[in-house]
Amino acid sequence: MTPLQIRIIAAVESLAEGEVVSFGDIAVLAGTPGAARAAGAVLANSGDVLPWWRVVYSDGHLPACNPSLQAERLMDEGVEMKGFRVIRSPLGRFGRE
Repeated sequence: MTPLQIRIIAAVESLAEGEVVSFGDIAVLAGTPGAARAAGAVLANSGDVLPWWRVVYSDGHLPACNPSLQAERLMDEGVEMKGFRVIRSPLGRFGRE
C-alpha cells in the first residue's frame, strides 16, 4: 500500500455515522487535495471493509456502483435523500445547519 492509500483509508475510517463527504473531501483529509480519483480507487477496491457509503460526488449524487445499497445505508444513518442524491446529512458536507 502507498502512503496516500493509507491516508485515504484513515480518512474514510474517521467518518462518523451520518457523516457524508465527497471524494474530494477525502483527498483533502488525506492531505492530498486533488486526489479524488485516488480516493475513489481505494474505495472501489475496499469491499465492505470501509464505510464507503459515506462518500459521494460533490453535488450529492451517488456513484453508479450499487446506489440502492448506498442510499439504504445512508438513510439508515439519518441522511435525507431525493432519489440517488443526498439532500441533507447529520454531519459532513451536507450537514444540517
